[in-house]
Amino acid sequence: MSNPATDQRCHPCTLQNNPYLPHLATLTLVREEGPGLMTFEAQFQDPETAQTFTYLPGQFLEISVLGAGEAPFGIASVAGPGRPLRFSVQKMGLVTTALHGLSEGATIGIRGPFGNGFPVLEHKGKNVLIIGGGIGLPPLRSVIEYLRENCHDYGEVCIIYGARNPQMLCYKECLLDWGQDEAFDLKLTVDKGDEDWEGHEGFVPSYLEELNPPADNAVAYTVGPPIMIKFVLQAFDKLGWPRNQVFASLEAKMKCGFGKCGRCNVGPKLVCLDGPVFSAEELQGLPWI
Repeated sequence: MSNPATDQRCHPCTLQNNPYLPHLATLTLVREEGPGLMTFEAQFQDPETAQTFTYLPGQFLEISVLGAGEAPFGIASVAGPGRPLRFSVQKMGLVTTALHGLSEGATIGIRGPFGNGFPVLEHKGKNVLIIGGGIGLPPLRSVIEYLRENCHDYGEVCIIYGARNPQMLCYKECLLDWGQDEAFDLKLTVDKGDEDWEGHEGFVPSYLEELNPPADNAVAYTVGPPIMIKFVLQAFDKLGWPRNQVFASLEAKMKCGFGKCGRCNVGPKLVCLDGPVFSAEELQGLPWI
């Protein structure tokens, strides 16, 4: 019998009696994260669900707002009994606009978790390279905080994160925290800095090539805009990394969570079921971009 706390590809039916019925949750945090980006934290209203709900870094949720519908979002928090769920929302459409209009204390619906997540349990003892771009950082926060809590199980952790400009760097409090943590090597870059920016300037894939991290006993996880992921994977090819050591999340393609609507297909694969995390080896030859 599979264990939902350790099974990388657990089906949502193992976590609740009716996977189509959302759990009710209360928003405990609503905070502006950046231009058009809001961060939310929610606590389940049912005490048993709050204590037993579990997930892996890289999985996603279906969040619903009464009268507006539901949409998928990557999880930005680490699982634990009674811990709040964190997710971040870019204002783009009907559901995201409705979420941006909510305040602390509002009730939302949560279904999931869905997807496979990053294979962190398989990679114990490895050095981990994390590469994020723009609003791709929130789901990687789940990975980073998981590695922090389980640092004794992993080697060196390097974080490369970039955005178009300094204002679009999200989770600035986390970046400050990670930059001061001796367990992490944080590398920041922006496409174009302003008069106050003293850090690196340049695209994330170019910065990756410049840093030239070693592939020995290492794995890489990346989330960001699809075009960034495309060039990040090409950069790893140039650097000689084996494709089975590089993992990317196609979270932008997530839809219903069950693979029923067919809108998340990339060739024969369904992102909701087979992903959203794929190795670069799995993505080779697939029409994902």
